[in-house]
Amino acid sequence: MVNKLGLYFAVAGAFLAPSFITIASPAHAEESSGWFIPKNSQPKTATTAPKAAVRHAAPRAIAPAPLPNDDGSEDGDVQNQAQAVLPLPPVPKPAALPKTNSPPTAVIGVISVPDVMRQSVAAREAEKILVERRDQLQRDVQKEQKAWRAEQQQIQAKAKTMTDEQLQARGRKLQARVINAQKDFRNRSRIIQEAAQVAFGQVERELILLIQNVAASRNMNLVLHREQVALSVNELDITNEVVKELNKNLSSVFIPAADVDPEELAKSGSMPTTANPEAEPKTETSSVVKKAPEQQQGNNPKK
Repeated sequence: MVNKLGLYFAVAGAFLAPSFITIASPAHAEESSGWFIPKNSQPKTATTAPKAAVRHAAPRAIAPAPLPNDDGSEDGDVQNQAQAVLPLPPVPKPAALPKTNSPPTAVIGVISVPDVMRQSVAAREAEKILVERRDQLQRDVQKEQKAWRAEQQQIQAKAKTMTDEQLQARGRKLQARVINAQKDFRNRSRIIQEAAQVAFGQVERELILLIQNVAASRNMNLVLHREQVALSVNELDITNEVVKELNKNLSSVFIPAADVDPEELAKSGSMPTTANPEAEPKTETSSVVKKAPEQQQGNNPKK
């Protein structure tokens, strides 16, 4: 029975690992900041290692011997070695294209989309709701994991007084609970992610239209991201004007309710879409982020 108990806890420990669901966003990859040292400028002593170090060093690829120059000297740089000249297959010569009208003179504007999203009323409220849902999911995960560990400790404490059949039954019951909870948590995480896609997708589509409108009103035919421009004057920046129009035209976004699967809601035809903008979602299956009119007024943030 001791061997069976050890095997059970080995299997149960794998199920109790808290890595089955990811709540936090992935971290950014770190970039290397090493210095490049030319080969010829490296100290000569670095190329000569003690014999003991050579014996314990990892195997290295053998580089081809450098070709001697005309004066008898050897060049250690592989890039300067003579390369074989291979014949190139012929390629068709492109025909000249007919002359067309020259493109218009570029009238450039800049915009900071991150600033627009931070100042968007609808985006801020949607983010607040979705963060609360993610936090609630994380609390439920931690609570369930705590219950798993408590059950595991009870089984371990009563293992000596239980028969093999009772021990296996308790183990199967705990494993089934873990598997079902993992499946439920993954599904809830997916629902939150899809609800975020629905909410912020509305803001994104409206933002594209407003950038086009604001640029056209200023006769701009090229709008660049401000974060990618080294220098620009304030008169070229349309961020604040886009924010003002966005908050005026889109002060609320539709967000599926926390207990509603966006995929199922879309299949039912109750979700407002571009093809069916007049769809009225049911009150118990949806939530709409709104802002009071008095809070919308005066929302013209300064740059």
